[in-house]
Amino acid sequence: MDSPGKHILIIIENLPAPFDRRVWQEACSLKKAGYAISIICPKTKNFNKKFEVIDGIYIYRHPLPIEANGALGYVLEYSIALFWEFYLSIKIFLIRGFDAIQACNPPDLIFLVGGMFKLFGKKFIFDQHDINPELWIAKGHGKDLFYKLLLFCERWTFKTADISIATNLSYKEIAVTRGGKRPEDVFVVRSSPKADGIEKYMLSEPKEILKNGKKFMVGYVGVMAKQDGLDYLLRAVDYIVNKKGRTDIFFVLIGKGPEWEELFEYAQNLGISDYVKFTGRIGDKEMIEYLSSCDVCVNPDEANEFNDKSTMNKIVEYMLLGKPIVQFEMKEGRFSAQEASVYAKPNDTVDFGEKILELLNDPGRRTKMGQYGINRVKKELSWDNSERELLKAYNYLFQTNQK
Repeated sequence: MDSPGKHILIIIENLPAPFDRRVWQEACSLKKAGYAISIICPKTKNFNKKFEVIDGIYIYRHPLPIEANGALGYVLEYSIALFWEFYLSIKIFLIRGFDAIQACNPPDLIFLVGGMFKLFGKKFIFDQHDINPELWIAKGHGKDLFYKLLLFCERWTFKTADISIATNLSYKEIAVTRGGKRPEDVFVVRSSPKADGIEKYMLSEPKEILKNGKKFMVGYVGVMAKQDGLDYLLRAVDYIVNKKGRTDIFFVLIGKGPEWEELFEYAQNLGISDYVKFTGRIGDKEMIEYLSSCDVCVNPDEANEFNDKSTMNKIVEYMLLGKPIVQFEMKEGRFSAQEASVYAKPNDTVDFGEKILELLNDPGRRTKMGQYGINRVKKELSWDNSERELLKAYNYLFQTNQK
């Protein structure tokens, strides 16, 4: 590698550092390889310092007073964030200087900052975390004016970028076909755990007390928004409990989101509240204790274009814990889990419920699937593999013959 010592400015809008696990792993890997790293990100309740240095990485945080809801809300949120990104990037440029900007979406507006600094000879990297046009539709909107605006911003982000980083092969295909990037200018850096951090997921022994007196427990962890399919899961629970009469199963739903209160009420309306626990947001230790005590874990993401092309972190977390998985049949979900999961017919809650029951009735199969998942993560999906691709991307970016 011929480029350590260069300074990389990473900009993220929707999560703070170091809370954003993917970005923090990227920053730490680049720092370890000899790059200087600065990060611009928003403040949150738990990460509210304007400036701090963690592990030699400079973090500049800005206020973000609103959380968007709807098109006008997004415009306001992104406008505030963009102002601070311009301000802080100029400040860092004058104080420390930098050689490249890595923009992490959403949104696809940071190309405006990157484009300005390209006038000064700086490189611009697009680290695509989400496909925002598909996400907009998954949230219940159509191919309206805002959808077309999202496509426009995505196209210009790719056009501005010297190289692009994708989280999977589906995103790389979008970068090439819709974004017009050359295949050799797009690098797949998967979101995955570090090898030296994997063991923490396997330290917790199952705790029968968490099963609320039931024989089995089924677990979910993640965000609770419209595109996350928790309503499908609750209908599957209704089928299992009220139609199949299986009252020996407890379901724990870990996490929170904009649909949390409606889902809680929906469970009551279905008459399944005695069999479902909504924990809200909890710490990693408690989350691992719950999931370690589960017999099966689920990913009820709705089968749609966004989820079909997106890689879900929860899948790898389940696999790390050696848990067999039930999810709907989708491309990237199958690529990640392979034989660690069974796949229900898309958006078929009865089949989803039947797949859960199949696994609960077959302990030998559960054990075999769980061990397969652990081995796949350790050998093929750990951050060590992703880190090599990340460093390869930056080495390529700074080659003297690079356009």
